[in-house]
Amino acid sequence: MSTSVPGVWPGARRSVVAFGLIVALAGAASAQEKKPDTGNQDEIRALLTATDEAATGKSTGSLALKWEQHHFIKSHGDKTYVPFTVSFDGATFAASTPVGLYLRVAKRGELPPTSVAAAANDADKKKKKDKKDDVKGTGSQVDARHQYPFEDVFFIDIPPPVAGQAQLLRRAFAVSPGDYDVYVALKEKAAGATASPKIGVVKQELTVPSLDGNLTTSSVIMAAKVDVLPTEIASDRQAENPYTFGAMKITPSLDNKFTTKDELDVIFWIYGAGVDAATKKPHIEVEYNFHQKTTDGEKFFNKTDPQVMNAETLPAQFDLAAGHQLPGSLAVPLASFPAGEYRLELKVTDKTSGQAVSRESNFSIAAP
Repeated sequence: MSTSVPGVWPGARRSVVAFGLIVALAGAASAQEKKPDTGNQDEIRALLTATDEAATGKSTGSLALKWEQHHFIKSHGDKTYVPFTVSFDGATFAASTPVGLYLRVAKRGELPPTSVAAAANDADKKKKKDKKDDVKGTGSQVDARHQYPFEDVFFIDIPPPVAGQAQLLRRAFAVSPGDYDVYVALKEKAAGATASPKIGVVKQELTVPSLDGNLTTSSVIMAAKVDVLPTEIASDRQAENPYTFGAMKITPSLDNKFTTKDELDVIFWIYGAGVDAATKKPHIEVEYNFHQKTTDGEKFFNKTDPQVMNAETLPAQFDLAAGHQLPGSLAVPLASFPAGEYRLELKVTDKTSGQAVSRESNFSIAAP
């Protein structure tokens, strides 16, 4: 007979922070939704050109970027918030280096204008046509530049390298559900380059799910670290901290590899829960089951007591109609886990509607 893993509910500090996340999520997404910075025009033009070339299958630059991971979290309206991580060789830059970072989210298979010259020619034709139309009183000012579902540009400093470690860049975007091609371009600023500026583009195909409707969850995040900040971060710093929600800063694990000295932190959000007519609160039960992979196959290892979220455990002011989100979270010390490979199976059951949904995450534990 198995015993329950200690630390079923992460404690007041984690649950209280999680309760306020709806405000942070909406702010994070809206802070990302803006047109590219109009400064550094030459740098922006080079980033756009490199991304256009990548979109048409051309090789761009010598800087190899790698898409590491991404997560899907509900934002406001029908939008899904997508924080992600890309990496590159930490030895690429020998010292702190100013770079331009461009993010484009295009519809799957969407190609850019054939060339800058063609786009300029089209804009010139449009201007001439508008002048004729203005005489008739029907003219209008039109931005000739192609519009994508999402794009943004940042100018940042890459910190000095740490020996043996990759450089990580994290950003986020918010879009409606659908199929997309996501491009991330990185370029060393010309003023700081001793030779030809390094530049590279990575493309990632993503299918962004809808998180509206029936019972469902966000992506499950296994964290390498979770910090509770003394105050919420300022809105102008949200872009560089896409995994910070309110006062909770998550550092997601890239490989889900831990040691017996670590704590396993699991964070996700629950959507589409029903509301009890009497209490005006949801009634959700979350089960966490751990399975160990052995040479003889997978076997059940352990489980937690069910995590219950209802009128008795939720804050009195909790209100799904007001946009509050249900956080699922677990913090488990791994000292009692033998080294090896594991699968976490979590099951979310809505006691009000009778719906249930399951999620799985694999992880490994090694001796320190």
